[in-house]
Amino acid sequence: MTPIHTPYNGPVGHPCAAGLLRRMLEIASPSYQEASLASYLVEEMAALGYDSAYVDAAGNAVGVIERGAGPVVMLLGHMDTVDGHVPVRIEGDRLFGRGAVDAKGPLATMICAAASAADFRGTIVVVGAVEEETPASRGAMEIRRTHPQPDALLVGEPSGWSAVVLGYKGKLDLRYRVQVEPTHPSNPVAKASELAADAWQQLLAALGPDAGHGSFDTPGPTLVSLSGDLVTAEAEFSVRTPVGFDTDAFVRTLRGRLRQGELELVNTVEAVRVTRTDPVVRALSHGIRTEGGRPTPKVKTATSDMNTLAEVWNIPMATYGPGDSRLDHADDEHILLSDYFRGISVLTCALEQLGSPRSGLSTAHRSPKPAEVPA
Repeated sequence: MTPIHTPYNGPVGHPCAAGLLRRMLEIASPSYQEASLASYLVEEMAALGYDSAYVDAAGNAVGVIERGAGPVVMLLGHMDTVDGHVPVRIEGDRLFGRGAVDAKGPLATMICAAASAADFRGTIVVVGAVEEETPASRGAMEIRRTHPQPDALLVGEPSGWSAVVLGYKGKLDLRYRVQVEPTHPSNPVAKASELAADAWQQLLAALGPDAGHGSFDTPGPTLVSLSGDLVTAEAEFSVRTPVGFDTDAFVRTLRGRLRQGELELVNTVEAVRVTRTDPVVRALSHGIRTEGGRPTPKVKTATSDMNTLAEVWNIPMATYGPGDSRLDHADDEHILLSDYFRGISVLTCALEQLGSPRSGLSTAHRSPKPAEVPA
């Protein structure tokens, strides 16, 4: 696949930036099928002047820019999308396509901003991660396993060009299975289908009356699926968890409430939240003000790769990216090109601030380089 750029060092212009994102949208990359997009991004990052670009063992596209001594800043977005086709087209200021918002737009913003941040001093690592839209987040898990801890992290998800995401709820996925002896429907003994329905009610009772998806500080339950008959039944539950939620204690409590059956812990990730004084938040806020915006801090009730990386990296971090998150997974998913271009300028400015001595970043914790080498 031929890159759309020639070898380049300097600010990425609007035509090149728009062409990059459009081609990214044209390359379908649902979860587990990101290889073609990863190869394309490696070619593009090389053409934009990155010092190295490669696909790692998990399939992540990784690009590195080295600009002298200074902090290591990682920009991580995801390449995969949910299933579903949105015809790629431009209508006025709107660029349509699956992933325009979630999250190829934010990832393209990172790729362009890293190449454009000429005054940054240090090392920038850009990652296009695989499988963020799956429970395992295999791409981010590979990065935290094989890469040295950076000095700062920016995760690419749609926040809106003038907003910064300070935190995400965690997630707890559970599966309940039950099997009983065959019996007549009129028999007063509990049937499997009834026990599965009751398990959902017991989960709600264990969470308490304040549970719901309306607040960042309360758990939010979802009945994902419920199926079965009188003999066998299965239910899947998901709980979005707030900061400080005791997952182990909750699972023990719920198991104690269930009359029969087996409760399986499928997946869990902790909530994450930083403060407005975080150096990454300050840098992004500075970039937004420079572009004439008023920075808006946000927290989200979903989860992202920020949760996955925060479990092991205690460093300054935040999430940023142009795009309206209400269009995530929508049939008319699109991004405003004007917001995309503003996002590149905001992130370029933020990177240059993070690479300055005034950033407040500490490099004392830096880990040694891993033994693994690029695939």
